[in-house]
Amino acid sequence: QVQLVESGGGSVQPGGSLSLSCVASGSTFRNYALGWYRQLPGQTRELVADITWGGQTEYADSAKGRFAISRDNAKNAVYLQMNSLKPEDTAVYYCNAERRIGGRIEYWGQGTQVTVSS
Repeated sequence: QVQLVESGGGSVQPGGSLSLSCVASGSTFRNYALGWYRQLPGQTRELVADITWGGQTEYADSAKGRFAISRDNAKNAVYLQMNSLKPEDTAVYYCNAERRIGGRIEYWGQGTQVTVSS
C-alpha cells in the first residue's frame, strides 16, 4: 500500500518562505513522478511542480522562479521550497506520486495547509 506522508506548511507573511516535505512508502518509485498539487476552496486541484526519478522537473507558471522542487531517491522523498510567497498561494497542498511506466496510477497525501497572510 503506497502512502505519502507530508510535513511542513503553516502560515507565513507575504514575501516569506515555507518548505514542504513528503516521504513515500510502499513501493519502489523509480517509475513514478513525485510532485505537489494545490487546491483552493471550490476549485480543481492544480499542479504546482513535479519531478521524475531522473530529475526532470515541471512547474506551473505561477511557481516558476519562486518555488523549487527537489527529490531524494534514496529516501523516497520530495521537497518543495516556496519563496516570495503571495496571498494567492494560500491553498491546501497535496503530495502526489504518479506512476508513468507500467500503467498509470497515482496516489495522494492527506494535504497540508499553506496560508499566506499579513
